[in-house]
Amino acid sequence: MSKALNEVCEMLDTYAGRDKIVRTLCYTTKLAAGIYAAKDPDLSKKLAIFSSKMSQTRATLRLLDDLPMISYSLNYGTGSKEADRIMGIIGFITNIIDHLYYPVDKICWMIEYKLLDVKHPAKWDTMNSILWVASIYLNLMKTIRSYTVMEQHKSHIDKSENESSQSYKMLMMKQRMELISIVRLSLDLVHAGSTLPGGMLWGGKFESWQVGLIGSISSFIGLYQYFAKKRIISKSS
Repeated sequence: MSKALNEVCEMLDTYAGRDKIVRTLCYTTKLAAGIYAAKDPDLSKKLAIFSSKMSQTRATLRLLDDLPMISYSLNYGTGSKEADRIMGIIGFITNIIDHLYYPVDKICWMIEYKLLDVKHPAKWDTMNSILWVASIYLNLMKTIRSYTVMEQHKSHIDKSENESSQSYKMLMMKQRMELISIVRLSLDLVHAGSTLPGGMLWGGKFESWQVGLIGSISSFIGLYQYFAKKRIISKSS
């Protein structure tokens, strides 16, 4: 119990960890609000308000993401440290899109809180969603490529000699994590596409509880990965 509590507290001490918790609360309450919409409208309304506030919290915290993103991009460069050139190119393009996303996201935030007046606020929301979809799609493609590279590497290993080795086991664990990431990013892509205007992809076709369900599953997968990665790092060190 003490160990689990310490792990949760360590998670809450980091920005990424808190974001995962807030995200999970946002989508689980959104799902619950949709489920109780007909049974208990008052409870559904309260859950929807809570979900909205959690979403606003995440949007506000993203205002501080620019400098960490710049630092990450400078360290990443053109992706020369990636396993292969394709992953490097995808990663480099993704970083450019993310740098476009953050200022647009800030403009949308200011529009929402009436700090900025623009003629066509919906266009900014659409641009925000398009950049979000593009970023997730590229991250998904990069993760699929990473999984494929690991599979190719694994096929060249002499299993009879290396299956019991620690390095082979670590490769298998990392590959499983990439497979889980592919599932999570696929869910995120479905969710992001639903925020687009009607007529673009599947924009506007999901009900609130469906968005909540997709977001909840993705969030729980993200929480699992957070703790699983910590265990992988502790085993490899």
